Amino acid sequence: MVRYRLQLTDQRRATKLRVRALLREQRRHAPEGLNAWTKAWEHWLRHEAELSEQGHWLVKQHLAELGRLGMQIRQVEKRLERLTANDVEVQRLQEQRGIGPVTAWTIRAEIGHFDRFRTGKQLARFCGLSPRNASSGQRQADAGLIRAANPALRAVLIEAAHRLVNYDRYWQKFAQRLRAAGKPGSVVAAAVGNRWIRRLYHEMKTPSGELAVAVGPARSEDS
Repeated sequence: MVRYRLQLTDQRRATKLRVRALLREQRRHAPEGLNAWTKAWEHWLRHEAELSEQGHWLVKQHLAELGRLGMQIRQVEKRLERLTANDVEVQRLQEQRGIGPVTAWTIRAEIGHFDRFRTGKQLARFCGLSPRNASSGQRQADAGLIRAANPALRAVLIEAAHRLVNYDRYWQKFAQRLRAAGKPGSVVAAAVGNRWIRRLYHEMKTPSGELAVAVGPARSEDS
């Protein structure tokens, strides 16, 4: 179900990109102050944008597709809410700062039980948040993140890292130290995600056969 939702959101993103490409091709720009995909922007797109006859027809088809996809995504999310209503680990994940239902569902679906990993470092590698070394002889080089990982899981963790940097003081300070050392933003986000998932491992890991106690509601939600 989590992966099906991801397929739908990928389709929605691709449809939005096609609409933006059409506007670029016909050199049409929204009035100043209109943000894309707001109701006012969509009204302009439907009724006021000076597009060709075929351009208008295509826009209507794309907007209808977006409406259909949005409805399907909401249906999947409601089903996921019911499926995980009594899932202790999903409840515990949503207690984490910056973690809402979408991130919790993805972590639960792709990682499963945290105690199947021996260490937090092993979990971070599974999530694709470990650096890939490209050293040769005396030359030491960092070649980004390892490639052998689930891209959907890595993506939600990187997004979570960005939220943590924006709203959590501990991670803000950690990110500031990395930036001060000259690290680019992408490296900072990956490092925050790596450190955070390793810390989460120790919080979530429970002895075999024991159930964690469910606690209160989530403190934040995914956008």
